[in-house]
Amino acid sequence: MNAEHCILAALVLPLLGALGIALAGKLPNLREAITLATAAALFACVVQLLDPVLAGVRPELVLLEPLPGLALAFRVEPLGMLFALIASGLWIVNSVYSIGYMRGNQEKHQTRFYVCFALSIAAALAIAFAGNLLTLFLFYEVLTLITYPLVTHAGTDKARAGGRTYLGILMGASVLFLLPAVIYTWHVAGTTDFRPGGILPAGMEAGALMALLALFMFGIGKAALMPFHRWLPAAMVAPTPVSALLHAVAVVKAGVFSVVKVVVYVFGIDTLAGATDWLVAIAGFTIVAASIVALHADNLKRRLAYSTVSQLSYVILAVAILAPLSIVGAALHIAAHALGKITLFFAAGSIYTAAHKTEVSQLDGIGHRMPWTMAAFGIGALSLIGIPPFAGFISKWFIMSGVWATQNMFAAAVILASTLLNAAYFLPILHRAFFRPLSEEAEHHPHGEAPLPMVIALTCTAGLTIALFFFPDTALRLAEGVAGVVRP
Repeated sequence: MNAEHCILAALVLPLLGALGIALAGKLPNLREAITLATAAALFACVVQLLDPVLAGVRPELVLLEPLPGLALAFRVEPLGMLFALIASGLWIVNSVYSIGYMRGNQEKHQTRFYVCFALSIAAALAIAFAGNLLTLFLFYEVLTLITYPLVTHAGTDKARAGGRTYLGILMGASVLFLLPAVIYTWHVAGTTDFRPGGILPAGMEAGALMALLALFMFGIGKAALMPFHRWLPAAMVAPTPVSALLHAVAVVKAGVFSVVKVVVYVFGIDTLAGATDWLVAIAGFTIVAASIVALHADNLKRRLAYSTVSQLSYVILAVAILAPLSIVGAALHIAAHALGKITLFFAAGSIYTAAHKTEVSQLDGIGHRMPWTMAAFGIGALSLIGIPPFAGFISKWFIMSGVWATQNMFAAAVILASTLLNAAYFLPILHRAFFRPLSEEAEHHPHGEAPLPMVIALTCTAGLTIALFFFPDTALRLAEGVAGVVRP
């Protein structure tokens, strides 16, 4: 299969999978087998594009061109390749986890869940391979709409309220900010294609440049830059596999992916010199403020949600510094955060399924009853703190290298403070789990690990978090390709 056919297959496979899942809805075993088979086939298809991209080839596919210069087009470059590997690879693991979670909690509307999940992955792959702003915008909106039924899956008043917040903020930001930014870019550049070095005309007025950048940064609401972050904790009413989709596999990754893509391929690093100080400040504020909220959150999923808000702004901060090394770090952090955060949410869902605990204050001694789950939680937590030998250390190392290269003391202080805050809201959970005795209630209501598929999934993602530290070469080469870093 040539590269063009691989792109088309990657876009179509999840759609065919969604159709098969819908048709097999009354046969759960067949439905879930189709889910797993589709996820595996998609990942295999995406992997076939890896070697050509690493070799410098940029495969392209144009589906249609309704207007001259405005096409529904796809082009695979290193950043999109990295995002596609994350989304397709983690879909396999999330599907295994979902089987245990949805059955273990006897969730309703399971067929709808698997169908919408497959469609969400299709939208994520289309975003990853988008060749221009028009294509990115269209599938960015599709991803918002198709994940809405997942957020409101429970069907309760609380779920519907969370869904309204989710949809309102993301769609509002897109219509008010992102769409005007895309239109204005087309007006001044004459194209919406992504190109290394950017597409904006030379000598663009500084005020217009900063205004356009602000429209993009706040319009990409999935990146959760404050004050457009409330949708993320509001969406925690969703089942844990959906939270994993939102935080690790597709939604927030589509946000920070779009931020990096726009900065590198629409503006260009050289064009933005001196125009991003305000973005560094807002990203820094988001990192610290969200960490402080997480520190005081007793609900485990809420703590993880605000941790995500903070971690996403690491990517924005790294890109805004405009140093090649920090951009490498930004791309790597997309992968490191995906692996660490999906592990944490998997663990949270396992705790809920096996022990029916949702609050941090309820976790005393739970590590003795659920050692695999809490060990995996510890690996995810330590990675996001930035401690070796876990993936988060590598991405933070490159981000800090870029910070030192630019002598940005504000960014250095933010990263130091947030690292301490990360430790302050993660380590007490591990202390409670392993170094405190079981609560009296837990003594009288013994439980073990969650269903086996859930334990297998979280063990896999924890293992991948370690593996990325020891074998970072592929991810690092893709990240260097984004930043234009050439190895000696």
